[in-house]
This record gives sequence, structure tokens and C-alpha cells, in this order.
Amino acid sequence: MTKIEPLGAVRERVLATLRQDIIAGRMRPGDRLVERELAERFGVSRVPVREAIRALVAEGFVLFESARRTVVRRLTPTDVKELFELREALEVYAAGLAASRATPQALAELRELLGQAASATRAGDAEAITDINTRFHDRILAMAGNSLLISVMEPVDGRLRWLTRQNEEWPQLLTEHGELYEAIASGDPDRARAHTLSHVRANYRSTVRHLFGETEVPEPGTPGT
Repeated sequence: MTKIEPLGAVRERVLATLRQDIIAGRMRPGDRLVERELAERFGVSRVPVREAIRALVAEGFVLFESARRTVVRRLTPTDVKELFELREALEVYAAGLAASRATPQALAELRELLGQAASATRAGDAEAITDINTRFHDRILAMAGNSLLISVMEPVDGRLRWLTRQNEEWPQLLTEHGELYEAIASGDPDRARAHTLSHVRANYRSTVRHLFGETEVPEPGTPGT
């Protein structure tokens, strides 16, 4: 007997695949999402596809340009600035907590992720780099030991991964993560916060250059940005 997949599970499968397609760049800003075509692609009815698209709108990946046209969102300078301002506020705080609360096991897991990132960087595997670097930052959030902080970050996690994918200065990113690991491992919250702030701002400048071609990039939160 063929097992029938619950509607909720179908929706989550379609949603996860489309979200990853956008983050990885397989679906580009401005690309259309057509319910009929996606239903055929996934071999499902249009109902879970419609629900997945609505979820992507809520997450900020997709927008309704009209009643009959749904597209992948084009990131604006304001979108990028606001997301990085959030990163700056929350990740800097999380790094300080992580430095004061890190366990040997948690630090070993961070080292392992750095090793995986180094291998992916040598291979030039963009999707693997994005995934590993996301897990690196997720691990730091977990080390902070503040469940409320994690819940605040969760709704924008996908969009932050999307932005991270825009930064292709991978060797520099690997160096920054190595320095951040050393700062957290030192047990010095001030050092960890300082390195995180530097890392987030460098990532912001790289992302803005890649997306908008701007060479002079003010820091997030600077008046007039």
C-alpha cells in the first residue's frame, strides 16, 4: 500500500526546497513562482505549494507583485542594512555570552566546523560553505545558553543565510571565523564581542559590494544609510 504523505509534511518539504533554492541562488531575485509549474515539479497538488509560497512571503523571500504574479524578492540596501543591524545587536551579545559559558565539548564542535569550512573553501563549494558557516553561527548562539535569544533570531535566520551566500570572499570569511573561535575560546567576553562586531561589519561591506557594487560602504546604523 502506498503511504500517503500528510499535507503538512508535503508543505514543509516544498517550503524547505524552495527556500534552499533561493538561498543557494538556484532561484534568482525576480524569478517567478508559478503554482501550477511547482505543483508539477514536486508531484503534489497546488494547495501545499500555495501554502509554501505564503510562508516564503512571511519569511521575506518572496513577494506578490500582483494578484497573479509572485516573484523572488529583490533585496534593497535598506533590507540589507536592517538585517545587519539586527545581526550586530544580537550576535555581538551572543558571542560575549558564549565566551563566558563555552564548554570544552562546544569548543571542539566549533573547531570541527572550522575544519569542514576550510575543506569546503579549498573546494570552492559555495553551498557547503554557506551551510557550514550558518551552523558555525548557530553553534555560537547555542553556546550563549539563552533560549529567548535563539527564538528572536529564528524568524530571520533564513534571510541571514541568504545574505551570507552573497559574500563570496570565502578565504577572508574563514580567517574571520578562525579569529572569532580564538576569541570565544579565550573566555574573554570583551574580546569575543569585539571580534564579532568586526566580523559582522566586514561581512556587511562585502555583501553590499557584491549586491550593489558600492565601494564606499558606511557601517550599519550610520545616519543616512
